[in-house]
Amino acid sequence: MMADAMISMSSREFNQGTGEAKKAANSGPVCITNRGQPAFVLLSFDYYQQLLSDQPSLVEMLCSTPEAGDIDFEVSCFDELAQPAVFA
Repeated sequence: MMADAMISMSSREFNQGTGEAKKAANSGPVCITNRGQPAFVLLSFDYYQQLLSDQPSLVEMLCSTPEAGDIDFEVSCFDELAQPAVFA
């Protein structure tokens, strides 16, 4: 679903042709400009999900770091219970 070049449209074009913008987003990201500067990117939900799934989780990143096993880490217990806030 990757496009060769990102499609670009002005915010005015986007406001006047949201249907066309949605069709274009099915082919890849659509850059929406405001006064000639990139301001927003419109993505299909499938493309968005693909972007999210391509990112490793924090656990995966830490486990892939060779030095991760060398870190001393202790978790201390906290025996006191929290008290509810009183709003008066």
